[in-house]
Amino acid sequence: MNDQPQISRRDSGVSSGDFAATPPFAEPGVPHIRTLNVPGMQALYVKEVRRFFKVQLQTIWAPAITTLLFLVIFTVALGGAGRTVIGVPFADFVAPGLIMMAMLQNSFANSSFSLLVGKIQGTIVDYLMPPLAVGELIIALIGAAVTRAILVGLALWLAMLLWPGVHVMPDHLWAVAVFGILGAAMLGFLGLITSVWAEKFDHAAAVTNFVVTPLALLSGTFYAIDRLAPMFQGIAHANPVYYAIMGFRYGFIGTVDSTIANPILTAILVLVGVNLVLGLLTYRLLASGWKLKA
Repeated sequence: MNDQPQISRRDSGVSSGDFAATPPFAEPGVPHIRTLNVPGMQALYVKEVRRFFKVQLQTIWAPAITTLLFLVIFTVALGGAGRTVIGVPFADFVAPGLIMMAMLQNSFANSSFSLLVGKIQGTIVDYLMPPLAVGELIIALIGAAVTRAILVGLALWLAMLLWPGVHVMPDHLWAVAVFGILGAAMLGFLGLITSVWAEKFDHAAAVTNFVVTPLALLSGTFYAIDRLAPMFQGIAHANPVYYAIMGFRYGFIGTVDSTIANPILTAILVLVGVNLVLGLLTYRLLASGWKLKA
C-alpha cells in the first residue's frame, strides 16, 4: 500500500481548466515546421562554412597559390612574343579559366567531404536527425560549397590583379556571377553525390583524380576549342565544365572560343539543365537514405 500522500488537483492549486488548456503532445510523424526551416538551414550553412574557414590556409589560400603557379608557368613558357588566343593576350585568356577551374575543384572538395566524414566518424546522425527536410539539407550544403568556391575565386582574382601583364577586370560582371554560381553548384552537386556513394576517402579521391580533374583540364582552360579538330570539338562540347569555363571567360574578355550558335545562351541552358538533373539525383539519393541509414 502506498504510504505517500496523494495530491489532488485541488490541493496542487491547479484547476481543471488549466489542465484542459495544456496543449497535447504532437502526434508522432506530424511536422511542426510546416514552412521552410530557414533557421535550421542557416545553422547548418554556418557550421559548414566555419568548418572550412578554420583551416583557411589549406582550403582557400593554398588552392589559390597552387593555381597561380599554373599562370606563372604557362605565361612564362607560352605567353611571350605577343602570343594571342582568340584575339586577346594569352595571359588574359588563360587567367579566367584558371580561376573557374579552382572554383570548381574546391566546390567539389567541400561538398564531397561533408557527409563522407560523417559516415566514417559515425557522426552522420548530426545531419539526419535535425528537423531539416532533404531539400533544406541540400541547400545548406551546396550553399557552403559555392561559398568556398567564391572565396577561392576572389583570393585568386586579387592575386592576379597584382601579377604584371595580366588583365582580369570583368567586361560583363553578370556573366562572371551567373557562370561562377552555376559552375560551382554543378560540382557541388557532384561532390554531394560522391559523398553519399563513397565509403572511404579513397573513393572520393578517385572521383577527383579520374573525373573532376580530367573534366577541368580538358575543358579549354589552357587552349581554344575552335583550334581543335571537329571530332575533338564535339568531345569538348559534351563536357559541361567547358560551358562553365567558356561563359566565365566571356565575362572577363568579352569573347568566346566556341563554334556553336548562340554560345552564351547555350552555355546557360546546358548548365541549368545539368544542375537540375544532378540536383534531382542528389535529392533522390538523400531521400532514400542509400548508404546513409544503416
